[in-house]
Amino acid sequence: MAALIRRIISTTKAPAAIGPYSQAVLVDRTLYISGQLGMCPNSGELVAGGVQAQTRQALVNMGEILKAAECGFENVVKATVFLADMNDFTNVNTVYKEFFKSNYPSRAAFQVAALPKGGLVEIEAIAVLGPLTNAS
Repeated sequence: MAALIRRIISTTKAPAAIGPYSQAVLVDRTLYISGQLGMCPNSGELVAGGVQAQTRQALVNMGEILKAAECGFENVVKATVFLADMNDFTNVNTVYKEFFKSNYPSRAAFQVAALPKGGLVEIEAIAVLGPLTNAS
């Protein structure tokens, strides 16, 4: 069996990893994106403005990682949303729909005990590179 190639995807346009992990890992055509917090890439601090501002920044960060892998939000097939408070579910969805406009990826959302840096939301994703054709 031929070996698959694993490539680390990294960009300075998204926050650097705050632990021993990569921003994303590409194996064959599958891209695994680590959880993104609503952190400013320059300061490494969470953005002000609450859960919607943090959601928007987390997805902007994810978008930069997707670009570094030469794809976009339309390539995302699975997302996982981690919330500090499940009552923020609707507010997160409002922002999420600005980035995922159609053919939504599958998704799970969980309330967790705590997120790194005291974040309110963290979003991870799996994408498939290359053109995707939607079947009816």
